[in-house]
Amino acid sequence: MVVDIQREPSQASTKSEFMGFANFPNQVFRRCIKNGFHFTIMVVGQSGLGKSTFTNSLFLSEVYDVKPHQMPIPSTVKIDSKTVCLVENDVKLYMTFVDTPGFGDAVDNSNCWDPIINFVDQRFADYLAEETKIERPENIADNRVHLCFYFIAPTGHGLKELDIEFMKALQDRVNIVPIIAKADTLTHQEMLTFKQNILKDLDTHEIRIYKFPDQEGTIVGIKNAPTKCEDNRKRIPFAVVGSNKVIDIGSKRTRVREYPWGTVEVENLAHNDFLALRDIVIRSNLVDLINVTRDIHYENFRYKQMCKGAKGNLERDPFTQLEEERRTVEKEAAEVRRTKEKIFAEKVADREHKLADRGKALDEQEKENRRILHEKHGMLQKSLEELSEFRRAAGINDSGSSIGHIGRNSPPDGKKKKSSTLNIFNRN
Repeated sequence: MVVDIQREPSQASTKSEFMGFANFPNQVFRRCIKNGFHFTIMVVGQSGLGKSTFTNSLFLSEVYDVKPHQMPIPSTVKIDSKTVCLVENDVKLYMTFVDTPGFGDAVDNSNCWDPIINFVDQRFADYLAEETKIERPENIADNRVHLCFYFIAPTGHGLKELDIEFMKALQDRVNIVPIIAKADTLTHQEMLTFKQNILKDLDTHEIRIYKFPDQEGTIVGIKNAPTKCEDNRKRIPFAVVGSNKVIDIGSKRTRVREYPWGTVEVENLAHNDFLALRDIVIRSNLVDLINVTRDIHYENFRYKQMCKGAKGNLERDPFTQLEEERRTVEKEAAEVRRTKEKIFAEKVADREHKLADRGKALDEQEKENRRILHEKHGMLQKSLEELSEFRRAAGINDSGSSIGHIGRNSPPDGKKKKSSTLNIFNRN
């Protein structure tokens, strides 16, 4: 049970009695100023409806660069995403524009919306993966698609069957705002009839488009501007004109489309609904579009993913995916460890085998050297014995003297030489 207590400090109250939670909006404002906003707009429609040109006109910036006297923007052939940072009064807006290829030109257009649906789902899946990480960043970049401008060809009759099927496929994934392209091709009365037919088709086929909340707002500084958001909602679906040409009208630069019979001003409510669209989307409901995407479309996607995991389908919920990824990483790490251990064991065994072979070779060499040494030692001993026998046979002692002249009464060393000399002469 919640009880409302209105607390207004009196003039006699002290500062300690003022709690200060009334300052909460200022805290939120400061935080928003610090972090900025992330917003993603997707433009979808058949080929040749000026989706890229409209994107340039919406934020008064050349998202798709086009210089004066340059050829028109080429047709988009694949889903193109571009992010720019827009700053206005210190408020940062990280705006992502997603331009999709046109459809309707093929002979068979069955399921031509699949690439766009896959793109939206992939953005949800990327955010869900970041959100469910064990170590996730403090601020997750919100790249989810918050708004889809669906361009309708100005046929003057109503929605085509392809438009109906396309919006049915998108309505549960993104906020759809229908836009009538090239509004300058229909008269005022034709445009009113065309809008009524479109609203009737939306109601008949139960196509849910984004419903702008009830709130008041004004376009400040714009001549002939509606005074309430209710006036803007009455213009749904919005009929717009886009242009890359900017000229000076008086003291103001404005985007225009020039024809031989006159000039169409993009920012003139008498000519088209461009200003009303920009006011109700950007100035009044930008945050609400973010909240609806987060609280409804993203939660529906998240619930489906959880249910798929609970039913045991191939696609698992994020927690099961994390567990499977952890097991896969551990299995891969164990496999790598086993491979490295096997390689290490093989290298060690090969090294040990080489060392054993080398040891055997050294042992064999040592045995051979010992054998050779033993043989040489024997030969030396034999040679010494032969020498001794030779000396004994020659009558020479170990000192080299003859045995017969060295007697018991040998003269002193001083006379030994002389005696030897005399013996030599006597022999002669």
